[in-house]
Amino acid sequence: MLALCLTPFVLSQKVTDRYPTLNFSPADHVSCRNNKQLCTCVPSQSFTCSPAQFKRLTFEGVTSWWLVVVPLSLSLFVSLSLQVWSLEQPDWHCKIDEGSIGLVSSRWSPDGRHILNTTEFHLRVTVWSLCTKAVSYIKYPKACQKGIDFSRDGCYMALAERRDCKDYVSVFVCDDWHLLRHFETETQDLAGLEWSPNGCVLAVWDSCLEYKVLLYSLDGRLLSTYSAYEWSLGVKALTWSPSSQFLAIGSYDEKVRILNHITWKKITEFEHPATINSPKAVVYKEVERKPVVANDDLSLHNITMSSTVFNTQSKYEICPPPVQFPVVKPDPDRANPKIGVSTLAFSSDSRYLATKNDSIASVVWVWDMQRMSLEAVLEQTSAVRCFQWDPRRPRLALCTGNTKLYLWSPTGCVSVQVPAEGGFQVQSLSWHSSGDSLMLLGKEQLCLCYMDTDQEDK
Repeated sequence: MLALCLTPFVLSQKVTDRYPTLNFSPADHVSCRNNKQLCTCVPSQSFTCSPAQFKRLTFEGVTSWWLVVVPLSLSLFVSLSLQVWSLEQPDWHCKIDEGSIGLVSSRWSPDGRHILNTTEFHLRVTVWSLCTKAVSYIKYPKACQKGIDFSRDGCYMALAERRDCKDYVSVFVCDDWHLLRHFETETQDLAGLEWSPNGCVLAVWDSCLEYKVLLYSLDGRLLSTYSAYEWSLGVKALTWSPSSQFLAIGSYDEKVRILNHITWKKITEFEHPATINSPKAVVYKEVERKPVVANDDLSLHNITMSSTVFNTQSKYEICPPPVQFPVVKPDPDRANPKIGVSTLAFSSDSRYLATKNDSIASVVWVWDMQRMSLEAVLEQTSAVRCFQWDPRRPRLALCTGNTKLYLWSPTGCVSVQVPAEGGFQVQSLSWHSSGDSLMLLGKEQLCLCYMDTDQEDK
């Protein structure tokens, strides 16, 4: 085990007067599995868990602790044990062993006092209590896109099940993990489920072969069923607004449909055309330029010590309509075609909705939910890998797999060079719950970005 504390605020960068000063920690080496990062921030900040052989990195931030879990042995994701340590009591630790049944995934409960292990072939879900050492077993979990979801208050857990060639949903109380409700769903092949933020409604959607979204109450009553069309690929993504007033559904026909929480009927739909003709939407286009390198910067020492000398710089330019975007046609001979709206995200105040259409992968669309219209469009030079809203402010962060971090807010858009050594490329990102910092993840490195929110508030 290795606990490493990095000092923050090593590299600072002032973006613009409208944005806070960004402070970056040094980039540290991490491991990945199948080109996917295995880093996460645990909910309670009291424990951290990972497969048996691992390296644990702990970053001390401004207001709280970041806990990053990085397994080292990538072949031990089946039939391995789980070890847990306490940061408050370094001498305390435990080991969880699922035995010959194997282990494929683990996750924390919202209270941070339980660990949920999914065994190989999804034979069962084992709930381990770190306080009482109690063990609970849940049978027949379904292997699907999103088979487990917790309510926002952490009181309930919904689990998708498959038994006797039928789909079911079980609702458990997280305090003692007793079964509250168990009901069959009207799906052919359940693909996922998600609680509304207020915990009153559970959205369940079918596989992409059938467009069907079902809304259930906490007691298992079917409130409504929505289907936009038939005989074509259906739902690809789904998300709730933080206010629980809107349900956004992204589909393979490159549209987003918005349902209201009263009648569960469609109130509007957003299209993603390849050409923007409306002057009401602001189109930001990323423009790259090669930096002008002075002769003093071409010394062997500067080239060796700094890999940012020749980094391509970029900025945003506002383009007048009409604006046409590059469209990538999907290959009909390959599975999972790159078409349709795959990513949806509401801002914390439910004012804005950000979307991404896979056939125009370099563009992010920002919609105004009060006016039900397109607010802004961000066209990048590369395909967008990840975007996420600030959990406290209407501010969107995104990355495209290069050395830059991009931020959008209603006041404008900015491109920030990550001042890390070794050509750090941002593959994904994640906000801290306070909104004061970002975790930037590369293929073999991670970096923390702190924002001077006090200066921003002033």
